[in-house]
Amino acid sequence: MILYSAGSEHHDLSSNDLRAGLLEVLDNLGLRKRVLIIPPDITRYHSRAGEITRMAYNHYGSSISDILPALGTHQAMTIGEIDKMFPGVPHSLFRVHDWRKDVVRIGEVPGAFISEVSGGALSYSWPVELNRLVWEGKHDLILSIGQVVPHEVIGMANYNKNLFVGCGGPESINKSHFLGATYGMERIMGIADNPVRRVLNYASEKYLSHLPILYVLTVLSPVQPPSFVSPAKAGTLATRGLFIGTSEDVFTAAAELSMKVNITAVAQPLKKIVVYLNPEEYRSTWLGNKSIYRTRMAIADGGELIVLAPGVKEFGEDPEIDRLIRKYGYHGTPSTLEAIQQNTDLGDNLSAAAHLIHGSSEGRFRIKYCPGHLSREEVEKAGFEFGEIGEMMNKYHPECLQDGFNRDESGDEFFFISNPATGLWKYS
Repeated sequence: MILYSAGSEHHDLSSNDLRAGLLEVLDNLGLRKRVLIIPPDITRYHSRAGEITRMAYNHYGSSISDILPALGTHQAMTIGEIDKMFPGVPHSLFRVHDWRKDVVRIGEVPGAFISEVSGGALSYSWPVELNRLVWEGKHDLILSIGQVVPHEVIGMANYNKNLFVGCGGPESINKSHFLGATYGMERIMGIADNPVRRVLNYASEKYLSHLPILYVLTVLSPVQPPSFVSPAKAGTLATRGLFIGTSEDVFTAAAELSMKVNITAVAQPLKKIVVYLNPEEYRSTWLGNKSIYRTRMAIADGGELIVLAPGVKEFGEDPEIDRLIRKYGYHGTPSTLEAIQQNTDLGDNLSAAAHLIHGSSEGRFRIKYCPGHLSREEVEKAGFEFGEIGEMMNKYHPECLQDGFNRDESGDEFFFISNPATGLWKYS
């Protein structure tokens, strides 16, 4: 059921608009005594979920018992990150999701269903895993907050992904990621109805219907026309929609708007793309490879992707996943599938394997990674070309670029993206 809906390609919702929509729904719900909020972490800072969380806290006050950022496999938020994203919200309310230890298995999606939705590509069952606090916390309201935007694993981010992946466990995360990678990232990205989403919807309908979950979903897109901005303000966003409700239809409404405002079609395949990764958001290739996921359908065969990554210092957000990425690298689907068959460490960590598939060009185009804190040896061993960050920042001057087509000092044309998290670029 949709309880509130506001948005279009031309909306630019203010803080007052968000507050009015949220409070309209919360007031209609009536008194609540034990509220859990599940926002994203700092890697989704621009979702406005932090602002909405603060609004909910101001409304409910002491009735907020827990705030559980949906970390998935990401690192726990630091105090500084909490203060930046949730200013004024007490630190004592925040809980850390440990995806390896804090989950309980609540059910199963049968292998026959997996086989059906994947066209026979996979037939394993999918364990429904959820953070114990969500399942056993006895809350009378669970606010799941986040942004709907194209996503490489599940087509369009958020809705029940915030719960089953953001607050999920090892096997559920591993198998959902691998299902998406096996089915094909290009067949999923920017599409709301796909095998991974169907699996999560099955689990929601069967196992979550008794929980008092309210989904609060935003849709944002870069301000148009693109303006010249500094890296600190890269990807200036407008809030195009706010959708609040209790079931799949609220996600469908948000996804329909996101497909209109977050997908950029290019007239011809692009020969060179330069992507800037804000160091405050992107510290790993696990996150920074959005530069690859979100552009690969726009890059020409034999083209080049240059990733300006001054803040990247590691491969995985999780130490074990970091080790696996360093060991096996981004060498394409055949290499990764062979490694899964021959090595139990990768076979037991299918989300890492899926990430390795997603992060490869499959030999179709070049990827030059320019990290601030990884060596040439580390980058090349992982399967990328290495670029010196200082040299490349001086060549491309992201503070002087606009999103879209630009020319370098030699007159060569390239396509610039100031924040790959804002959308999906494709040739069609």
